[in-house]
Amino acid sequence: MSARHLGLLLLGVVAISFAAILVRLADAPPLAVAFYRNAIAAAILVPLAVARHRRELLSLRRRDVALAVLAGALLAAHFASWIPSITLTTIAASTVLVETQPVWVGLAGHFFLGERLHRRAGLGIAVALGGAAVVAGGDVGLSGDAMLGDLLALGGAVAGAGYYLAGRDLRRRLSVLAYVAIAYSSCAAVLMVAMVGAGTPFLEFPAGTWMAFLAMALVPHILGHTVLNYLLGFLEATVIAVAVMAEPVGATILALAFFGEVPSWSALVGGPLVLMGIYVAIRAQGRRVAPAPVD
Repeated sequence: MSARHLGLLLLGVVAISFAAILVRLADAPPLAVAFYRNAIAAAILVPLAVARHRRELLSLRRRDVALAVLAGALLAAHFASWIPSITLTTIAASTVLVETQPVWVGLAGHFFLGERLHRRAGLGIAVALGGAAVVAGGDVGLSGDAMLGDLLALGGAVAGAGYYLAGRDLRRRLSVLAYVAIAYSSCAAVLMVAMVGAGTPFLEFPAGTWMAFLAMALVPHILGHTVLNYLLGFLEATVIAVAVMAEPVGATILALAFFGEVPSWSALVGGPLVLMGIYVAIRAQGRRVAPAPVD
């Protein structure tokens, strides 16, 4: 790995670790947070994609466009599920549960796409799911909100796995800017419709919230998610997926620093099991179980 790629990998992991912190700081309706994070990122990246990859975008087949739009819709479902979980449960629990995306990719690939699941990968998935059960089970005794937050984080992980599967082959054929321009725009469009349907306000936010929206688009979305998507063109997805496992650790440390939030015992016990299981599954299964992160 070159020094440049290593630096970008570290930048991406640190950037996505700030996602949950910025959601809390925004203190806005979850759909608004999700919409503006994607809409601002799309407003920045779409003109760049058009300027640099106009010919590539114009030559896309209808099937490729449909897959990119589907990926964007699943990305919207990911954010619509995961972001509200941060306000209901601890950041440690939310980030470690949403990190189970490779588990759902592996299971979907095996049961629906006919991909072979290595025995060690199956063991890793079982350990990760056991750890997730510990995290969620421990929160049952805390409050109904905490349990709901855990379930929403898991729902976000499933939707994130769907996002990866929808765009997996497409991303290998398209430049990162062309792909994310369509995916982010589609995601923002779906979230805008959801906001209208839910009666969520679009403009009535204080200056601090708008700053948080901008920071989310620039830091976890562009410097995090987009940079890691870019690295998929140069590094094995396994390397990126394993590196991203540091996100729950970074987010937990930041939550302690910003909010004085101490992880629950279940997150401290179940979280390492989740990460260990994911690591075993990714190492055994390789590229097929290693999604790009979407936090």
